[in-house]
Order: sequence, then structure tokens, then C-alpha cells
Amino acid sequence: MTIFQPSESPIPVQNDAEDPDPLETREWLESLEAVVKRAGKERGQFLMKELEMHAQQLGVAAPVAPYSSYRNTISLDEQPVHPGDVELENRITAIIRWNALAMVVRANKAYGELGGHIASYASAAEIFEIGFNHFFHGPQSAQGGDLVYFQPHSAPGVYARAFLEGRLSEDQLSHYRQEVGGSGLCSYPHPWLMPDFWQFPTGSMGIGPISSIYQARFLRYLQHRGLAQTSARHVWGVFGDGEMDEPESIAALTLAAREKLDNLSFVINCNLQRLDGPVRGNGQIIQELESLFLGAGWNVVKVLWGSDWDPLFARDKQHMLLRQLAMTVDGEYQTLGANDGTYNQKHFFQLKPELREIVAHMSATEIDALKRGGHDFRKLYAAFSAARDHTGRPTVILAKTKKGYGMGRAGESRNTSHQQKKLDVDALKEFRSRFNLPLSDQDIAELNFLKPADDSREMKYLRERREALGGGLPARRRIAETVPIPPIESYAGFALNADGKEMSTTMAVVRLITNLLRDKSLAPRIVPIVADEARTFGMASLFRQIGIYSPLGQLYTPEDDASMLSYKESKSGQLLEEGITEAGALSSWAAAATSYSVHGLAMLPFYIYYSMFGFQRVGDLIWAAADQRARGFLLGATAGRTTLGGEGLQHQDGSSHVSAATVPNCRAYDPAFAGEIAVILDHGARCMVEQSEDVFYYITVMNENYAHPSLPAGAAEAVLKGMYHFTSTAKEGSGGKVRLLGSGAILREVIAASQLLVDDWQVSADVWSVTSFTELARDARATERWNRLHPKDRRRNSYVAECLPGDVPVVAATDYVCAYPDLVASFVRAPYRSLGTDGFGRSDNRASLRRFFEIDRQHIVVAALYTLAEAGTVTHDVVAAAVKKYEIDADLTAPWVR
Repeated sequence: MTIFQPSESPIPVQNDAEDPDPLETREWLESLEAVVKRAGKERGQFLMKELEMHAQQLGVAAPVAPYSSYRNTISLDEQPVHPGDVELENRITAIIRWNALAMVVRANKAYGELGGHIASYASAAEIFEIGFNHFFHGPQSAQGGDLVYFQPHSAPGVYARAFLEGRLSEDQLSHYRQEVGGSGLCSYPHPWLMPDFWQFPTGSMGIGPISSIYQARFLRYLQHRGLAQTSARHVWGVFGDGEMDEPESIAALTLAAREKLDNLSFVINCNLQRLDGPVRGNGQIIQELESLFLGAGWNVVKVLWGSDWDPLFARDKQHMLLRQLAMTVDGEYQTLGANDGTYNQKHFFQLKPELREIVAHMSATEIDALKRGGHDFRKLYAAFSAARDHTGRPTVILAKTKKGYGMGRAGESRNTSHQQKKLDVDALKEFRSRFNLPLSDQDIAELNFLKPADDSREMKYLRERREALGGGLPARRRIAETVPIPPIESYAGFALNADGKEMSTTMAVVRLITNLLRDKSLAPRIVPIVADEARTFGMASLFRQIGIYSPLGQLYTPEDDASMLSYKESKSGQLLEEGITEAGALSSWAAAATSYSVHGLAMLPFYIYYSMFGFQRVGDLIWAAADQRARGFLLGATAGRTTLGGEGLQHQDGSSHVSAATVPNCRAYDPAFAGEIAVILDHGARCMVEQSEDVFYYITVMNENYAHPSLPAGAAEAVLKGMYHFTSTAKEGSGGKVRLLGSGAILREVIAASQLLVDDWQVSADVWSVTSFTELARDARATERWNRLHPKDRRRNSYVAECLPGDVPVVAATDYVCAYPDLVASFVRAPYRSLGTDGFGRSDNRASLRRFFEIDRQHIVVAALYTLAEAGTVTHDVVAAAVKKYEIDADLTAPWVR
């Protein structure tokens, strides 16, 4: 489909062979052109829309390609004047390009194994520089600063610019990807590793796009709730065209359009290449992305051709050049880009007489110098301005570039560009000549960094531009004003003194959150988040209490309006009801959980979800949140493999705690009783909001109703450490003693097993409630490490060793795979046996599932007796008797292979 500009003349028409009445066609096109010239584009668009609707009614509407012609969206007539010094910006960009290249090549020349990327930044340098010089507002700007998600493989270029700005030293650049034991720079944007520099982690492809959308949405959420003035802040995301294949990259595009997030702009670096070759060798990724974003409701701005193409398009009277460009697939563009002007002249411009005529006045050298739009500051400035000023919709800029731009034969538009980390001297000299860099042959050989004098035009310009925009980027703040947490007794009394009341732990945690929402100082900072399961988790009362956030308010009367639990949407609503998108809900949680850093406003988000759809489903997003130093609560509801009986395999979680244990700053707990939850939640809130610790909490809760005891006096500290003594059963002259450990849903089975051991087998048992095998294991590992590195000092004991001294056998049972309780097995000196839910889940009632997975009370008893028999305390005949008494089928295959 061709977009006709008012300045174009003559009006292009189809070939006579394709058009039975060219004169009539010309009259229609001239009429449209006249309307646009007289009344403007809006009138022309209105008429086109009316014609399309009428054609549909007549049944003659022809399918039209959902993309525009293969040219710049903004015509030369509409292009604003670039306000800066383009020549100077080109020189600065060339210097930064060299320093980025030198940093990577130097590191790999010295060590040979560090990796790094040159080609991505080489293609995106002008994109970043137009942002840094004219659009990316820093944290000291009056508007509060923009949020920029940087393309991760372009990190060397961001470091190189920060070096010129004086924010990074030459020593730091010299230690790129050498972080251990020094001040080296990390590979990609990692806030955990560079907490004062990087703001958002984007190294995992797809995480940046979805995170930036929900970050833009959270800006609006804070504004509409009256918590922060964010209307002037903008979110910019610079991503790659290959990255858009990730499902997370496009998962929330319609949300951005639906909520009219015009504070958001994507800039997609379309260098047409991914790691191994073309993104769409047999197609056109730019046209495909235009279709995708237009269909999702975004404003699309294409920047395909540089300024030196404008005279060629002016000479293209019959649009033969446009047609040939539209017919050329990306694989061919890559080949053309990898070759010189002579090759392009022969294999593109000489394909047709009309094309030869268009460039008849140009030499091969001049053809070789034709730039793609993503390398032209004037074209990029026009696109960025259009994105910033557009209202009502988010904008995506599709900027066409060359991967490895400037790397010449060593890597420009070549399939191997992404892996290029070393360049020989000749290639470096070619790079120097290409960008006219003031480098001697010795500088080239030694890969010396280039930094102009402080009083040079380049340095003055660079500093002035950043000062005008509010300081350096990226930049991250670490703390925000703290908010007091109310006394635990004021909101958690029902849990601490449960006194046998029946409830589920899910009900308990929702009630704790509801009570916290009544605290005047903390309540505004709480962000409840659900992925379309609020009613499942008993949170429907929050619909009316705090409202569901919607930027449009509520434009309808809900069918349940008369109900106390009716669905109430509000522009100032507090609850984020995300719909069926765990990835979106987690991205929302991350935005709220990092608000202290991004906005200087400490928030306390609670994201409650089916535990199976957390670490297993969106573990990469959780890891990115950890990297970003998130602070908040993840509540894995309907947790464990046997508490959600009828739902079956796809919904039953047996592994989330194992995954959680791998995240260094995640404190994970599997409590059984409301009092335990209250202590953990209170402690977590104080750590994160009052003490500003960079941790987040994962708490699993269940939907099973049972009686809850009051929390034993003095047990709070032990709950937080990971275990406390719950009860003991003793028998005079017993046949031995065991220690039984249980957590979450299976603690009650452990308690029941202790009674069976006494009643049926005269075996005494100590029962321990283990709230976190993860915390126990971390403490034990830290203790072991200290002992190993201090062999001459007095030996320390871990907390789990203090709780379980001696050789009394231990049996641990949980609703998770055995690897979870096994986290502490090596730190317990006594015989240790784990029972868990390894294998696929099943649909059935809880009792049947626990029998199936061999974690019910009877199997716990058998495991305890067997452990005693192995220790020589009882005979194996006792074990056999127990198997028979409890009608256990000893010949069934193990549950993890059934």
C-alpha cells in the first residue's frame, strides 16, 4: 500500500496492464490529493475511513496490507529542524563508538574468554545519542526524569558515553566484564551489580518490553491515586527487532494502547539481524512489526532512509524505487549492506532502467555512502519528536540500521556480526578512517581510549546537553523515605491468638492485608495485585473497599451492582486486577516493588497467585525483579501439590520453593498456621519498608480450612529463622525416639503421625514446624563456610544443628519435592530422610493425593520406623508390620514414575 504525500507529483497509478481505466483511477487520486491539500490530512483520513466502511457494506472491500509503503513515515516537508549541531554530534558518536569497540576488543585480547558485543551498539549508536542529546531527561530535571530501558547488547556504548561524561573511569572501562575483586563493569544492565548506575535489567530478551509497558502504566497509577506527579515523565524502551519474537515482548501491547499510555515509546533497532542471521530473511521484519503494532493500536513511525535518499525519492516520479524497495526481502538487504557501492549499483540500481536513471548522477562511492534512517540524526530527531508529542496512544519507532555499522569487512551486516569480539589492526584502521578519528597507529595497536580535552567543543557540547536535560543517565537511587509499619498486635491479633479457630492460611493472609489497609499511613502504599483470581482467594471484599484501578473509571453499571462484593472499577482504585496474565501481573508487581528507587516512593506490593504459576511460569521475570532489588511480597496461594485436589497436574505446585531457594535475595517461607504468617509478614514489611533492605518475600499459603493454634510465646524469632519446636509425644519405656519435621500443608499430617507412633508403636517423637528450609539451609551454609575458612577458631553451630543435635533420626515431610527438605540434609548429623511429592500431580481429594504421594501420616510413620530400624533401634519386622497395618501396597511403582 502506498502512502501519498501532498507534495508528490505526479500521482502514481497502477500500470495500464493492471488498470482497465487509468483515467478514472487518476481522477479519484487527484480528488483525494485536492482534499488533503485544501483541508488537511485529517479530512483525507476521514474520507478514507468512510469509503472503507461503505465499501464493506457494498461487499466490495478489498484486503489492504496492514502496513504503509517502505519509506519514512515523516515526509521531508513535515520534518522538524534538528536543533543541535549535527556535525558535532556525529564526532561525539564516533568517539563513543570507538571507545565501546576498544573496551570489548581490549578485554578479549587480554583474556580471550570474556565475550561482549560490538555490532549491536554500532548499529544503535545514533539512536542512543539522539536520545541522550535531546530527549532522555535525567533525574535532576524539573519533570522528575525519564525511564529508559536500554538494549542490553548495547551496554558498551552506554559505558563509553558515561566515561566521556566523567561518570565512569578509564580503569572501569579497562575492566569491562571483570567484576570479581575490583570495580569492573558488568556485561549487561544489572542493578544488583551496579546499584548506582543501572536502573532496569534488560539482559533477558523480552523482559524489557513488557516491564517498560507496566512501568508506564504504574506511572499513571501513581498519578491517578494522587501519590506522585508523574504526568511529564516518559518511558523509553530501546529494543532489538529480533527480540520482538519473544512472547513477553508483545504480550502487553494491547494493554498499552487500551490504557492510552502515550507516556511510552518503543524504539526498535531494526538492523534486520539476530544472533545467527537475518531476523526475517525471506520477509521484511519492519513491515511485519508495523502490522503488529498498528493492529495492537499503537502509533507507528518508520525511519528507514537517511537524508541523502530524499533527492532520490524526489527523482522517483513513477515510484519505481519505492516499489523495488518494497519487493526486496531482508536477506537481500543484508547482502546489499555487507557490500560496497559498486555491488549495490549492479545488484539493485541496475535491475531496471528507471532505477538506473534515478542514480545516474551518482558514483559508486556516493551510493556506498547512502545511510539508513537509523544512522541519520535529522531523521531520528523527527521520529523522537513525533513519539514524544503524540497523544492518546503509545508510539513505536521502527529505525532501520546496519548491524556492525562502521565495522566494514570485519562485521558490517554480516551473519557473524553478533559474535565479533576481536578485530585485527587493519580492520581497526579502517574503522578509524571511516569515522575520521584522531588516533595514531600506536593508539590503534594499544586500543587506547579516546577522550577529548575538557575544554574541547565536543566535551562542552556533551556536558551542556546532559545538564539541560537533568543530568546523567542511567542513574539509580537506592533509598526512599521510610513508612512506619503499625504494631503487629494492631492488625494481627486474630492470627497470633487464633486459639483453635478454623481458617485457611490464604484467608489469614488476606485478612492481614485487609487490616493493614486500615492503617492511615501505610494503607496508601499498599498495592494488592491479582491475575484474575481475587474471588478465588477471598479478596472480593476489596473491590468496594479500595476499588479496582482503571484509567477510565467505570463506564458501565456492573451486573452485581447491588452486591456488597460488586465489581467496582475506579480511576483512583488501588487493586491491580490484571486479568489472565501472570507475566503482566508480575511486571506490575516489579514496578511497584521498585518504586522506592524509580520514583523515590516506597510502596508495598502484594501479588497473590496460584503458586504453580509463579516461579515455574514467570521465573525469569522474578529473577529480573531480584536483579532490580525489588521489595515486596509474592504470595503463592493454593500452594503445594496436594492442597488443590481437584485441579490436577497443571495447577499443583511441588517445586516453587526449590526455585525460590536459588534466588539470593528472596526469603521464602512455607508456614502452616496464621500466627506464623503474621510474624513473617510483619518482619518482611519492616525489613523492606522501614529498614530499606533489598529483599523480597515469597510466602506459600493454602486454601485448606483447619483449626489454627495460637503462636507459642517466644516463638517469633524461631519462626523467622526457619523452625521451632511445636510439640512432643512421649511414651514411658518407648521403643525409640524420632524427630519429625513438617511444613505448610503437611505439618498436620506430621502431628498426626507423631500420635500414631506413640499409640501404635510406642515411639516418642518431637514435632518441629519448619517455616523455611531455605532460610535454614542458608544459615547452615554460611556457618559451614565460616568454619571452613577459620579452622583455628572456635567452631560455630548452625541454627538447624542447634535444633537437631545428636543422633536422633529425623524424618522431614512437605508438600513439595524431596529436594526442598533435602536442602538441610547434609547439615544434620543424625540419619535424615525426606518425604515429598516428586512426580506429576493428580486430580483427587486431599487425603487420596497424600496417600498417593506417600506423605500422609501412615507413610510418615513407616518412614520413621524404617529410619529407626536402619539405626538398629527397632527391628525391620516392626516396619513390615506397619506396612501391613496401614494397608500400604508395597508393590506399587513409585509416585514419581507413575
